[in-house]
Amino acid sequence: MRITGGVARGLRLEVPSGLRVRPTSDRVRSALFQFLAQELPESAVLDLFAGTGALGIEALSRGAARVDFVERDSRLCSAIERNIEKAGFADRGHVHRALVEQALTFLEGPYHLVLLDPPYELSGVERIMEALNRPGLLGKDGLVVMEHSSRGDAAERYGMLIKEDHRRYGDTTLSMYRMQET
Repeated sequence: MRITGGVARGLRLEVPSGLRVRPTSDRVRSALFQFLAQELPESAVLDLFAGTGALGIEALSRGAARVDFVERDSRLCSAIERNIEKAGFADRGHVHRALVEQALTFLEGPYHLVLLDPPYELSGVERIMEALNRPGLLGKDGLVVMEHSSRGDAAERYGMLIKEDHRRYGDTTLSMYRMQET
């Protein structure tokens, strides 16, 4: 797996062997970040269910100011830290070893962009999307991108998060939600 664009383009990321991860394909990642080109410069990004850190590192490579990575598996957290270091972004990325539900109670925003790539079979994504509504977590016009299976639909709304777009790439769909102003 490689970074598809930006200053770290072509960098090969470490993926620990023996772990069940479903990294976002290069094709989907490239399309996502073309869509996000105007959102990224100098933004604060939150990468939930970070896995190898590919989405967050891609964001850093393309101009994000900082990324907080949340992953529960210690081996993946170590790999993310090595990948961030190898990419030259150690000063702009921070890894939190925690369950996403826990991390959303202590992380401080505001984040402009949240990348949410949970396991497709995970139940409780609705609770996570609702938790993203916590005051101060998302900035004004904050954007949440949820990756999910194309076999299922995502809701049109989660609290103040309103779906504004979705794009299908084979078995993967990206649903984009914008924080509605109050």
